[in-house]
Amino acid sequence: MIRDAVLHLMNEQPLVADLPAMPSPGDVTLHCTNLRTLNRKRPVFVDNVAATFIVPYAQIRFLEIPTTPPARAAAAETPALAAPAPEELELDEDLLRRVREL
Repeated sequence: MIRDAVLHLMNEQPLVADLPAMPSPGDVTLHCTNLRTLNRKRPVFVDNVAATFIVPYAQIRFLEIPTTPPARAAAAETPALAAPAPEELELDEDLLRRVREL
């Protein structure tokens, strides 16, 4: 089971879904379950979230499949998102003088 794959549909907002298996090159449709919006709410066009959904690939722009489990992915991304310490910049006195003259 592949959890939290993101489906980017044509002319629609992205949706998050669970895939029973990795899609193969010969598939013409994508089978998924637990369809929800990015903020984890039920889309308005879905009656039963537990249903199985079959989406034709012609309606999908692209598919994001996470490479790590969701719990570990969030923990792994946290250090990477930390901004590096800014380096001390030298002030160009000539540039500052020209800006002041404007």
